[in-house]
Amino acid sequence: MSSSSYNYNKLAGKHVLIFGGTSGIGLGVAKLSLAASARVTVSSSSSKRIESTIQDLKTEFPNAQVQGHVCDLSKDTIEEDLETLFQKTNQVDHIVFTATDAPAIMPVQEITREKLIAAGQVRFFAAVLVAKIGSRYLSPGPESSITLTTGTIWERPMANWSAVAGYLGGTCSVARNLAVDLKPIRVNAVSPGLVKTPLWNDLMNEEEQENLRQFAATKNPTGRVGLPEEVAEAYIYLMKDANVTGRIVSSDSGALLV
Repeated sequence: MSSSSYNYNKLAGKHVLIFGGTSGIGLGVAKLSLAASARVTVSSSSSKRIESTIQDLKTEFPNAQVQGHVCDLSKDTIEEDLETLFQKTNQVDHIVFTATDAPAIMPVQEITREKLIAAGQVRFFAAVLVAKIGSRYLSPGPESSITLTTGTIWERPMANWSAVAGYLGGTCSVARNLAVDLKPIRVNAVSPGLVKTPLWNDLMNEEEQENLRQFAATKNPTGRVGLPEEVAEAYIYLMKDANVTGRIVSSDSGALLV
């Protein structure tokens, strides 16, 4: 292939569907995708967040092709709801799954069957079902992709994270296995470290969050914690590189080095 025939703007005109695309890392992926001239669909459990996000994105990117659809991944009707969502979005080229909820941080002795199942509903069970159903709506071939999201706890255990850790490790395993089951569609995952996102709002106040970020920053080799738009670059890379599948890409400020 000559350099003159190589497509350097691989996301131009592509349709990117982002679960959890109204805040945090998912919103960062939406912005970078639009900046790369992709068409974007964001999905969230809140119609108000979708409307607000679309308005903000169109303000920042006046020529943006962006739409949104509600899909509550926490409901028992998730499979039917996902089918309805994909029927609305029709064919897509890339699926990015950043949807999550507040992590179920608790001592082992407080874990119950119900809490354990609830801890995995959005971050794990929904991700697998999105891949299952969404694969039928993806453009065929290795240029299409599904990118899941895990977290550094699967590599570096922390106290009171046992209810969540298995799902984070499981996401890595299932991404690799889906890459085989759904081939030639590519499946990968991104493993972020601590990132400044609204994820922590339900767990601690702003002062506590800032203290956590400062503590992490003093330990990270970069001297800081990541921003959503920075971590989003990992998802963009995995969408663009048609030679990568079954891989876990870390964007963690070097946290695992110390």
